[in-house]
Amino acid sequence: MNTTAAHDEKIAKLTFASVYPIYIAKVEKKGRTKEELNEVIEWLTGYNNKKLQELIKEKATFETFFKHATLNPNAHLITGLICGYRVEEITNPLTQQVRYLDKLVDELAKGKKMDKILRSAEN
Repeated sequence: MNTTAAHDEKIAKLTFASVYPIYIAKVEKKGRTKEELNEVIEWLTGYNNKKLQELIKEKATFETFFKHATLNPNAHLITGLICGYRVEEITNPLTQQVRYLDKLVDELAKGKKMDKILRSAEN
């Protein structure tokens, strides 16, 4: 699915620091923890908690956030609808990566088991 250039640009310029508290609130409201959220983010990006805190402090945009990330080789297994888009059909790589993260946060908040969220090899 093609997103508009304006949509892609808006996502690229969003700061991770502005979205992270929303992610935390979403998962905690559903009984999950910040630690579980960080585990999901680390699985997708390779960023440990220390690096996440640096990126938050720097007010890194999603463009910078994903530019330096080491995307999990199983990230392509993240499929489904998020924000009205089928994540596997998004053509802009950065927008797709941000939507991967959104989808993982959504799955965590919905109570999915961690091994399913992290697309472990057995699944």
